[in-house]
Amino acid sequence: MKILHLDTNHPLLIEQLNALGFTNDEDYTASKEVIESIIHQYDGFIIRSRFKVDRQFIDSAENLKFIGRVGAGLENIDCDYAVKQGIKLIAAPEGNRNAVGEHSLAMLLSIFNKLNKADNEVRQGKWLREANRGLELDGKTVGLIGYGNMGKAFAKKLRGFDVQVLCCDIKPNVGDTNATQVSLEELQEKADVLSLHTPETPLTINMVNTQFINGFKKSFWLINTARGKSVVTQDLVSALESGKILGAGLDVLEYEKSSFENLFSSEMPESFKYLISAENVILTPHVAGWTIESKEKLAQTIVDKIKAEFC
Repeated sequence: MKILHLDTNHPLLIEQLNALGFTNDEDYTASKEVIESIIHQYDGFIIRSRFKVDRQFIDSAENLKFIGRVGAGLENIDCDYAVKQGIKLIAAPEGNRNAVGEHSLAMLLSIFNKLNKADNEVRQGKWLREANRGLELDGKTVGLIGYGNMGKAFAKKLRGFDVQVLCCDIKPNVGDTNATQVSLEELQEKADVLSLHTPETPLTINMVNTQFINGFKKSFWLINTARGKSVVTQDLVSALESGKILGAGLDVLEYEKSSFENLFSSEMPESFKYLISAENVILTPHVAGWTIESKEKLAQTIVDKIKAEFC
């Protein structure tokens, strides 16, 4: 079987596939159109988020048996059409779930303890202790929307705290000893913290808007390490200004390009200017699942799944 690699990944991915007898080619620079013209030569290809794998591209891949995505989400692939064509979809959410869980917790604790604000002030020679009095996580209710690999990993990290963890998911019976599954209405009634762990789907795009935010009984903190388009940024800014949202940790942004490699396609939006100046907002560049360890684990997960399916 011939595999085309379209994004760079951990070296073990190609090394182990070579050892299993696969032929591996690499093309990290050619345009989508060029790749589309040669993809019929391959039984599988491995991608991160370089470009959209749409119906036209899939139709060009006449001999395709699988698509491997080194990551968790599959929104850059026309999954329904691929499956209809008999193509196996292989993703690797197991590979970076621990990293996402740790990053979510780090963001939450940083916001509660004003670490970024305090660090910046001390570097300016300011010693403002009372202005940086923090909050404790114990006693709070943390609500998770999405309780798959990432949500479960974050809930596991919360076991060391005296917190109530609630989860809401479109799938039934996903709750466990780390999180009690509830309706969205109950989560909105009880949560002090909301953390998103959902894929990008028609149901989740623009999910966190003004109506959704105002459905919460209490003011709350927001953590988003999932997908940027789940949150309407201007509505988030309005909620931050009104105090309905007390603070936010955002690893992903509505403005990200679909490749996740760049931020703005044009000038900086006004709502983003607010976020970068807000002391109660922490921003990171889509790196929650982007650790040294997860790079290796993501690649290993893809290898193991290809091996199980085709060897």
